[in-house]
Amino acid sequence: MSARSCTPAQRVDTLRRELENASYQYYVEDAPSLPDVEYDRLMRELQALEADHPELVTSDSPTQRVGARPDAGFPEVEHAVPMLSLGNAFDDAELHAFGSRVGKALSEPASTLEFCCEPKLDGLAVSLVYEQGKLVSGATRGDGRVGEGIISNLRTLRSIPLRLRGDDWPALLEVRGEVYMRHSGFEELNEQARAQGDKVFANPRNAAAGSLRQLDPAITSQRPLEFCAYQVARIDESREQPAHSVNMALLRDWGFMTSPELQVVTGIEDVIAFCRQLGEKRDDLDYDIDGAVIKLNSLAAQRALGFRSREPRWAIAFKYPAQEQLTRVRDVEFQVGRTGKLTPVAKLEPVQVAGVTVSNATLHNMDEVTRLGLHIGDTVTVYRAGDVIPKVVDVLVERRPDDARPVTLPTHCPVCGSAVERLDGEVDARCSGGLYCGAQRREALKHFVSRRAMDIDGLGIKLIDQLLARELVKTPADLFRLTAETLEGLDRMGAKSAQNLITSLAHARETTLARFIFALGIREVGETTATVLATHFGRLEPIMAATEQELMAINDIGPIVAAHIQIFFQQPHNVAIVEDLIAQGVQWPVVDVTHAAQPLAGQTWVLTGTLDTLTRDGAKEALQALGAKVSGSVSGKTHTVVAGPGAGSKLDKATALGVTVWSEQQLLDLFDHHGVRP
Repeated sequence: MSARSCTPAQRVDTLRRELENASYQYYVEDAPSLPDVEYDRLMRELQALEADHPELVTSDSPTQRVGARPDAGFPEVEHAVPMLSLGNAFDDAELHAFGSRVGKALSEPASTLEFCCEPKLDGLAVSLVYEQGKLVSGATRGDGRVGEGIISNLRTLRSIPLRLRGDDWPALLEVRGEVYMRHSGFEELNEQARAQGDKVFANPRNAAAGSLRQLDPAITSQRPLEFCAYQVARIDESREQPAHSVNMALLRDWGFMTSPELQVVTGIEDVIAFCRQLGEKRDDLDYDIDGAVIKLNSLAAQRALGFRSREPRWAIAFKYPAQEQLTRVRDVEFQVGRTGKLTPVAKLEPVQVAGVTVSNATLHNMDEVTRLGLHIGDTVTVYRAGDVIPKVVDVLVERRPDDARPVTLPTHCPVCGSAVERLDGEVDARCSGGLYCGAQRREALKHFVSRRAMDIDGLGIKLIDQLLARELVKTPADLFRLTAETLEGLDRMGAKSAQNLITSLAHARETTLARFIFALGIREVGETTATVLATHFGRLEPIMAATEQELMAINDIGPIVAAHIQIFFQQPHNVAIVEDLIAQGVQWPVVDVTHAAQPLAGQTWVLTGTLDTLTRDGAKEALQALGAKVSGSVSGKTHTVVAGPGAGSKLDKATALGVTVWSEQQLLDLFDHHGVRP
């Protein structure tokens, strides 16, 4: 039944059930089913209906209490002073209305009132009780009157003092504050979870709540949680202070962390200015906030105003645009990145999140789709903070329509039609089109012309971008079809520069088999693997025709690399480009496989200083062809260091470790002996 077609009593009943279920999911199950903004909207609707129809107000309405009952896994702790929630303001007009109410109640102009302002941290509210300076009790807010006793977990937080600092503390002190997780700690925690195959947290708030309410304190102790104090709830009568800000200063003296953003201002206009300035900082903070908290600074004025049924009259929360919202997934498309990675992207019904209209959200990879259990047609929670790409963090399965359908990974690339590969043990699926795929074209060309690949001097990324934008080049073979006349028509490309590039392309046609294989950009095939392949097979044709078993029979080539090589050469597009490159005159000498025994196998060599006859890359390739590993640092495992003029700390370290040191001439003699041409 829609909200429009039902009676006020029916709508009130529906709203109460939805809010009660959301509270249970949030407080008891640690699995929030509604974003805060949706909860706030439903609560405001219920408050408005009850205001219009007071006969519908009941003692068990969500408007008359704070939240749900505590989890049975922890002992119950009754709060001596209820932990109530705050009323909300969403714009300047509502802040002005708050100031007017407070000023009228106190018979003072709102412009003269002092307010204490600070960020509203997005975590879990807790209460700490100290007796004679020692921590004796700690509890969650729970339903505001009864919370969960989690003292063992709270003791694990280093930001919570077990004993108050100094000796000027009161006999009784109750401190309230927020336990939260910084962005940096949250990302590290999720990285560990991914590495271990565990479930990741949707956001820092859920991570903080879930970590703090672990039944095993040892788990809590491993989580990057922090506590920030925001209120003195109880204190010896003899130690009562005149202002909230004075209490906060005392808490800092006694060892508590308080917000560095806390400010005391005068008048609502300054409150509004604080909220705006904090909002501008929001994206740069290393922790989540969902608003600002504004409190009358005078504690006497706070006592005079007192409380409503569920919130104080002397404080209010100014809420920023929500970082989470509900919307529906219309479809899921797969985008192909520059490296061939396929990323599923949810196409959403447009929704405002953190002040921006969002219609797309990343799903990262198919493992994430599976973890979420996402279907096309689902209602989802979308999260966006600052410049963070919007992402789907939760699926409301209970709202799934009958025509929802699962998300499936395409078998062929949506850009070029090549086969999609996703090997066992790998998270990402990728297009195997490589050199042919339009989405990968820029990165493929950039790699192909690089110094360690085909080494085409003068062909940088800006020029590649021009060639692609004007559709002068689509594959690496097209580079060798360029003419000086064509190049002269490009930006910042004169006749001399154009001719120099044509000369570089002509020189690049003469290469080595190892460089050519490396230039193709086959996944997981680096310089060393390319050299191993060239040395083992001697020619390109047997490499292209090799089976996975034949490839895995070669030292240093495992099943993953073998699969990538075979899949690459199984794609007709890739084979056609290789044949086209050869047709354009790219060639290399046949490698003499009679020396494939690799006399330097298992040895680590280091090149340092200036080489007069050899290039550094040429010497490295030749050593690798003989089976050596070429390292950039000297250690006790180094077999030989080749030192030219200008050798410095590496030569000194080799001498100190007793490592053999050769000259460039000795290296040349080694290459001649084994018939290797660098």
